[in-house]
Amino acid sequence: MDRRVTLIGFGEAGRTFATAGEWKQAARVHDLLSGEPAMQAAMANAGIIRCADMEEAVTGASFILSLVTADQALIAARDAACSISPGTIFCDMNSVAPQTKQAAAEMIDAAGGHYVDVAILAPVNPARLSVPLLLAGEKAAEAMKIFTALGFTNIRIAGEAVGRASAIKMIRSVMIKGMEALTAECVLAAEKADVLDEVLASLDASEKPRPWNERADYNLDRMMIHGLRRAAEMEEVVKTLEGLGTGAAMTRGTVQRQREIGALGLKQPEDGLVNKIIRISNGRMQEA
Repeated sequence: MDRRVTLIGFGEAGRTFATAGEWKQAARVHDLLSGEPAMQAAMANAGIIRCADMEEAVTGASFILSLVTADQALIAARDAACSISPGTIFCDMNSVAPQTKQAAAEMIDAAGGHYVDVAILAPVNPARLSVPLLLAGEKAAEAMKIFTALGFTNIRIAGEAVGRASAIKMIRSVMIKGMEALTAECVLAAEKADVLDEVLASLDASEKPRPWNERADYNLDRMMIHGLRRAAEMEEVVKTLEGLGTGAAMTRGTVQRQREIGALGLKQPEDGLVNKIIRISNGRMQEA
């Protein structure tokens, strides 16, 4: 590599990328836990240069990868901005909201750097350097070339607006992480009621695989038409789960959302489905 790469944060993602890419002495790293023996051993095993502080890590770097915990993302950008060289590309690969990334971008850009919003769209293991990366920002195309040189193989550009890649990742998580939480709420209650096998078999029987654009359209259609009735039914589901003592946090949210969309369906009976709900929601926000 003809560029000096700096990693801010050396958790699972940083370690995986540095090791898989065999970056070794071409990369430097700073982590808040750099003083811990276990962290020092991990850095030594990867063969990269350990830096005592942010200034040492960032000064002179031409390509920076920020891979910290979500609560440290803004702090990392702020501290990096104090020492970043003009023209350096700062890739924020953290799982944070678009607003957080836009705030970080202001700090980096004001210091003369170039901020790129990067969303990691799958677990880094076992994908490693083939993990899907989504890039957004004015320097996204340039960053894509550097990522490729570093060994990454699955990269796509979402646009020039910082926050666009993050928005895709965050909103996608509503479904992915939400389904995990719903699974837990359902399975825990089913096991407590001693009906787990029957519930899972029933889900297998009722599930019909279909593309998500069709599934979203169908689900919203059902909510528009039957949302109020289903909200009443789900209130009884809440009672069931609370009676079992396993919790009903996700189901209480379902009651609210079914009732809201069902009410919209009564007010706007024409078709249009997904676009209609978006249009109605936008109209309500404008009225507010």
